[in-house]
Amino acid sequence: MTILTYLLIFIIGSMLGSFFNVCIYRLPRGEGLLFPGSHCPLCNMPIKPWENIPILSYILLRGRCSHCQGKISGRYILVEFICGLLYLGLYLRFGLGIDFFCFLFFISVLVIITFTDLEHFLILDRVTYPAMIIGLIACLIRKDLINGILGLLVGAGIIYLIVIISAIILKMINHPCKDEGGMGLGDVKLAGVMGVFLGWKFVLVSMFLSCLFGSIVGMILILSGLKKRTDYIPFGPYLAMGSLVTVLWGEKILGWYLRLLV
Repeated sequence: MTILTYLLIFIIGSMLGSFFNVCIYRLPRGEGLLFPGSHCPLCNMPIKPWENIPILSYILLRGRCSHCQGKISGRYILVEFICGLLYLGLYLRFGLGIDFFCFLFFISVLVIITFTDLEHFLILDRVTYPAMIIGLIACLIRKDLINGILGLLVGAGIIYLIVIISAIILKMINHPCKDEGGMGLGDVKLAGVMGVFLGWKFVLVSMFLSCLFGSIVGMILILSGLKKRTDYIPFGPYLAMGSLVTVLWGEKILGWYLRLLV
C-alpha cells in the first residue's frame, strides 16, 4: 500500500508538472492557459490525449512531434520528472497534512518561476502576486499571519537592499549591466513569496543558501567558459533552490547553526 501511495503521489506530481509546462510556455507570451488546447509549439497541430501522458509520451515519441517530427524541448520531461520527485519528497517529509499542501503549492510556484526565469529572464507578477496572497491566506488559516507578514518584509527587504547596492556598485565600475542592475524587482517579489511561506527565520536560512548556491554555480559557469563575467545569470532559480532545501531540511540546518554559536 505504501509503494502504491508513493507511486500515486509521483504520478500526480508529474501530471501537474505537465500543466506547469503549459504555464512556463504560455505565461511569458501572454497566452491563455486553457485555450487553445495542447498543441505542438512548432507546427501548432493539436496533441492527442495519448501523446500527452507525462514522461511516458515524451519517451515513446523520442522527444519529437508525431506530426512534424520537430524536436520537443527536454524541459517538458524534466519538469514532469522533477515535480513527481518533489511531491514525493514533500509527502515523505510532512505526510498528508496542512504543511504538505501549503508547501506543495509553494514548490509548484517555484518550479514555474525557475524555468520562466531560466528561459526568458522573467519572474512574472501574474505568478508572484497571487502566490503571495494565497500564502497569506494559508498563514491566516494556520494562525501564523504575523510570521508570514514579517517573512514577506524581511525577504523582500533583503533582496531590495541588494538590488540598490548592486546597482550603485555596477555604475561605479561602469559594468555593461549598469543600466539593468545586478538583480531585478521580480527577485524582490519572489523573495516576498518565500518569506510568506517560510516565515522570517527560515527565509534568512533560504537567503544564505541561495547566495551560496548562486556563487558556487556562477563560479563554475565562468571558470568552465559557459558564461562570461559580464553575462546576466538569473538569480530566481537559486532563490528557488535555497527555498526547497529550507523547506525539506531548514529546521536541521538552523538547529546545526545555532549549536555552533553555543
